[in-house]
Amino acid sequence: MRKLIRLWRGIQESLWFIPGVLVLLAVVLAAALVELDTRLGPDALKPWPLLFGVGADGSRGMLATIAGSMITVAGTVFSITLVVLALASSQYTSRVLRNFLADRANQTVLGVFVGVFAYCLVVMRTIRGGDEGAFVPSLAVLGGVVLAFVGIGYLIYFIHHISASIQASEILASIAKATTCAIDHLFPDQLGQDTDRTPAGDPADTRPGQWRTVAAERTGYVQEVDEEAILAFAKERHGVVRMERGIGEFVVEGTPLMSVLAANEPDPPDDGQLRGIYAVSRHRTVSQDAAFGIRQIVDVALKALSPGVNDTTTAVMCLDHLAIVLVRLADRRIPSPYRFDDDGELRVLARVPSFHSLVGDSFDQIRQNASANVAVLTRLLEVLELLEGRTGDAERRPVLLRQVRAADEVARRTVPAAIDRQPIEERAAALAERLERGPDERTPVVA
Repeated sequence: MRKLIRLWRGIQESLWFIPGVLVLLAVVLAAALVELDTRLGPDALKPWPLLFGVGADGSRGMLATIAGSMITVAGTVFSITLVVLALASSQYTSRVLRNFLADRANQTVLGVFVGVFAYCLVVMRTIRGGDEGAFVPSLAVLGGVVLAFVGIGYLIYFIHHISASIQASEILASIAKATTCAIDHLFPDQLGQDTDRTPAGDPADTRPGQWRTVAAERTGYVQEVDEEAILAFAKERHGVVRMERGIGEFVVEGTPLMSVLAANEPDPPDDGQLRGIYAVSRHRTVSQDAAFGIRQIVDVALKALSPGVNDTTTAVMCLDHLAIVLVRLADRRIPSPYRFDDDGELRVLARVPSFHSLVGDSFDQIRQNASANVAVLTRLLEVLELLEGRTGDAERRPVLLRQVRAADEVARRTVPAAIDRQPIEERAAALAERLERGPDERTPVVA
């Protein structure tokens, strides 16, 4: 079932699915209107000659003009889309290209133009002149004219949409929205609802038996893992499954994907069944990989901070959108890597992200490339202040403290002017003091 879900998701994100559906709907509409014209008869529409009085030659000429115009505009739309993809790849990062390809608006616009073209072809095929037994589907011809105006509206909308979609704010907002949705799905519980059990040491090491590895059958990134299926398998075998690769990690064909420790396994399962629990592909996705959403925003920031671009404003905007993601994450409980069955037996050793790793992914590379950039370092500290107001967990506050001290060290080392450096040092010192003191008497920050 999960394979079908992944296949369906991939089809929906493809550039051809929605255009294909719209073409099919256009053909069905054309056939339905032609059939309706046939049932109405030639005299039913005579009271409205201005709307339905076009002859066979005029109808053919009009539909041919509409069809030719629509397929030309469809080619133009496709060309513009390719130019935008190249521009986004060079100016931001190639990892945002899938967001453009999966954009429903772009797919719909392309599908409308191709669909109108297909509609006109089907209707033109049914028009007959006098020598052939005159038949002009007047209602279907009028439908072609209406669809032509619809195409004009979509062309105007496309120009507006594509010009807005290449703005940094739109790209970052789209990535942040997808990432926060992934966080809501992956980490739904708030801190304080912790029901995880963390055993001392690794209980699996004390069990009799040997680990049997399951190798990957293809090279790529781990997109999804069905943890429920892993837990069910381990419970059925009365053993333990250790995930050797987690979500977002790169695996090479033939290297371990997971290891199985079963107390009694007379008939080892088919490795293909176990590999099916993992979805491995050539690219990462955000659905189960919130770190990849953070990675995309960070890549845009690194491109903006590069000497060839030097776009401080975009880098600051990236920190703003990282704040959206991390504020959502700050009070969420990240599950323990230990998975137990209903009887309290350890069954799965999972690979999960940590608050430390996600915060490091968000800030480390930006800070390392923000030498002497006062605006970026200042905004970095402001985001950490925001997170301090949302993070009362004693284990998470040292993570933020480490980032504060690192930003302060970069400012002291790289900002030459004391007038620029002093506000950063003062802000960092005050924030470090609050983080060391703890969350008592702090004012909650509303995101």
